[in-house]
Amino acid sequence: MTTTTLKKIKTLEEKCKELRQTVLELCYRKGGHISSSFSCTELLVALYYTDYLNISSKNYNKKTRDIFVLSKGHGAEMLYAILADLNFFPKKWLKNSYRENDCKLGGHVSHKVPGVEFSTGSLGHGLNFIGGTALASKMDKNKNKHVVLLGDAECTAGSVWEAASFISYEKLNNVTAIVDFNKIGNFDFVSKFMNLEIFAERWKSCAWDVYEVKDGNNLKKIIHTLKKTSSNNKRPKVIIAHTIKGKGVKIFENDRLWATRQVSSEIFEKVKKELL
Repeated sequence: MTTTTLKKIKTLEEKCKELRQTVLELCYRKGGHISSSFSCTELLVALYYTDYLNISSKNYNKKTRDIFVLSKGHGAEMLYAILADLNFFPKKWLKNSYRENDCKLGGHVSHKVPGVEFSTGSLGHGLNFIGGTALASKMDKNKNKHVVLLGDAECTAGSVWEAASFISYEKLNNVTAIVDFNKIGNFDFVSKFMNLEIFAERWKSCAWDVYEVKDGNNLKKIIHTLKKTSSNNKRPKVIIAHTIKGKGVKIFENDRLWATRQVSSEIFEKVKKELL
């Protein structure tokens, strides 16, 4: 890796810390899905702060833009933090309009928020939507990317596999799915209701090209894998990113209860110091 690239990775790692601090503030004041947001921080930063996605506050209404859908809509707080940081909407919304007052920013992402393509949170629909946008782009001869971030527990929904089959059948090689494979659902470990050992094989059986990132919170590895998928124009791609739920804060990591638990004043002060 070049020195310039290493400096960029270091800068992006600092950005991850900064964004986690923003989300901590949000969830402390008004609640939210803090561990779900923390697990996908590096994934979202790799998408939005590199040249991978052609999406900006200036072009998100243009047909030629890339399409990104946060299918695990309960990771809303991190996406809000990123969109505010990139000037899709005023940062004051985070302070005054998150789950209060005019409530421009709800607990799950909404298409009414600038920069959000599709309302999600009711799980199992993001991949279907991406299948539709990708097919429409093919018909219009647009060469934009169609990217979706799924949760692993979400992949227990039959609609996900119907979409995977449809996308493969239609040869939609402009689709990339990323799975936040943190192995914890909203209330319990995913292994209690899904066989994780055959997860990659299920995607392969649907004729997708599968990439696995063993450390899905490692920016260098994520960015490297995204570059590999960009050069693959044969079939739809899925990246299975082995992440840690609540990554970045020791008391949150791999604890299933932090999916919805309220952050107390004591925890807030402790975690704030850890994120400095």
